[in-house]
Amino acid sequence: MSEERFADLFQVKNVSSRNLKPGDRIDARVADISGENVFLDVGGKSEGVMAAAEVRNPDGRIELKPGDAVKVYLLAVRGGEMIFTTSVGSSHASLLELEEAFRSGIPVAGRVASEIKGGFEVVVAGQRGFCPYSQMDIRRVEDPADHLDKSYQFKIIEFTGNGRNIILSARALLEEERERQREMLRETLEEGARISGTVTSIRDFGAFVDIGGVDGLIPISELAWGQVDRVEDILSRGQQVEVVIRKLDWDNDRISLSLRETTESPWDSAVKKYPEGSIHQGRVSRLAAFGAFITLEPGIDGLLHISKLGAGRRINHPREVLEVGREITVRIDSVEADKKRISLAPEDAAAADREKDEQPTRTPAKSTPKTLGTLGDLLRDKLAGKK
Repeated sequence: MSEERFADLFQVKNVSSRNLKPGDRIDARVADISGENVFLDVGGKSEGVMAAAEVRNPDGRIELKPGDAVKVYLLAVRGGEMIFTTSVGSSHASLLELEEAFRSGIPVAGRVASEIKGGFEVVVAGQRGFCPYSQMDIRRVEDPADHLDKSYQFKIIEFTGNGRNIILSARALLEEERERQREMLRETLEEGARISGTVTSIRDFGAFVDIGGVDGLIPISELAWGQVDRVEDILSRGQQVEVVIRKLDWDNDRISLSLRETTESPWDSAVKKYPEGSIHQGRVSRLAAFGAFITLEPGIDGLLHISKLGAGRRINHPREVLEVGREITVRIDSVEADKKRISLAPEDAAAADREKDEQPTRTPAKSTPKTLGTLGDLLRDKLAGKK
């Protein structure tokens, strides 16, 4: 016997000796379609059979053709024939088959008929079952009306009273599928990769994004290069986004994402745009004991040190002369783009010091119309008001 022939027989023996049991999920291929039956190649010499009604579209046409791959569950073995299904209840099913689906963990197809106390009434193969709110989805049900008159796959988690009490869970199947997808993603995802996803929920601290079976979090600090006060100003639920994977922590089921890293960092052109000595308009974004942070553009903040404030007078805190949201004119003292640092000075700091030496008691005339003026003017006005 040739080695090739021996290998073929060895392979057939291994495949045909698989001990499939009801509830097992396998990948099969359509071998033939005849009448109301779809014959499946499940490996080995024997075939399985599935009701053609399960794969008919609303127009009555069968959506599969010979050679197509299909995921099926072994429902039962009858007279030596393996009966498969994509889900019980997608065609006519008896109470016995529903009970077998319960025992074997085979999904059942059901339609959400109405909302009742604590959850939903679901019709499965002519039988009425109950799905609690907590079992309808992985995430909290925001609006129950969204599920009414829609069909889903469910798992029977309780079957008593000869079918009079059927408790269903769509969440159980979703979690099983997500776990399969998670294992696949674990082999393919890597930090720094750019991927697509769908925003699933919005929180004060960021947004959760489904990236193909698992959720990752975009912290609010990673939404844009500039300061973001409200996540809703950037994203909305259901929005398609491209993100960069910042960190993967499979052990703790934490995936950190970034939206801002999909756009060019404003610091890449900071040296060219903000050369030393240049004058710019900015807005006070934050006050600290050591100085004021001035936003020059979204994502670019410079520091105006407290030693450069006060128009020559010593102050204890920047709040004595500045307030958040105030627009001022500043001069670029130095730029360190690699460290994301820009040091600022008042536009007229040197002139203000000279003017102070020449006229130390000068105060603004009351009849002078109030204008934005220079930073030095603003600081002197503040100090004069305090005195």
